Amino acid sequence: GKEVIIANAIIAILTIGGQQLFSFFTFSCPCHVGQNLIYGLAFLGVPALILLIVGYALNNQTWRLIMGKRPHFERVTSSNRLLKCKLLCFVLCSITGRALVAPVTWLAVTLINGSYYICAVSEYVPVYYYGAAPNVTASERSRILATFPCSQLVPPELARARDEVILLLRYQSQVAGWLLIAVVVITVFLSYCLASCFSPLSFLHFRYWSSYVHNEQELFDEATEQHSRLYAMQHVRKFFGFVPGSENVKEIRIPSLREWQAISGLAFLKRVDEEHYDYSLLHDWALKERASGRYLRIDEDP
Repeated sequence: GKEVIIANAIIAILTIGGQQLFSFFTFSCPCHVGQNLIYGLAFLGVPALILLIVGYALNNQTWRLIMGKRPHFERVTSSNRLLKCKLLCFVLCSITGRALVAPVTWLAVTLINGSYYICAVSEYVPVYYYGAAPNVTASERSRILATFPCSQLVPPELARARDEVILLLRYQSQVAGWLLIAVVVITVFLSYCLASCFSPLSFLHFRYWSSYVHNEQELFDEATEQHSRLYAMQHVRKFFGFVPGSENVKEIRIPSLREWQAISGLAFLKRVDEEHYDYSLLHDWALKERASGRYLRIDEDP
């Protein structure tokens, strides 16, 4: 939908801006044999890998897939298994497509910029691009070629050869960047076409379904917020003796030291039975203990 397109555009723009700032403040080619390749590939690949992992982590569908459990009463048949496999493939493709937006943008922008690629492969340029080719050993030639990304380290007599090498590598890098963009665009377009062809829904029905899923999620989130607040309010009222936000509070409850200790500390989900959990220590206390103890009227002198 439009929301997905807008979200992907925002991610791409933020990635481009981050790449420019990242390159400006951190990238400095070592211009040394053996280090250029590692350094350049690290700047190309590591941020892209991190962005890919973040893309997976920030997608709610990832956690639905990981944390989703099949009901015990559901019968496993061959048709159900096939349907589940198709759904799993579709969801994985959808998650991966969203997660690839940032890393592909990073790779495309860095390749079009050319600096990382030039740093990584300068020492591997074919010897006939070296120019003049003095009588030096292969290791010495590689050492000199490795200095080409750093113009201040190149001898004056090799300045022209250095410019030719840099132009060649920048050309290769930018072509690779535009080819990556073209491949991604064509792949995305064909994927949408194939998904539309095999979809059981007509165009308008698909739009209705998308709108329904979006509205259902919004309403579910609103209900979750209100339900959890009202449920938590019951436990807070039992502990303190009044409902937060009430205007006509007549008395308040004074929790004991033992009760303060019971709700303090670290806790996670605690399973009560096969169907229910305690969400917190306060929740556990409220379900187990009677709200007896000392109450204080607020219009009395303590």
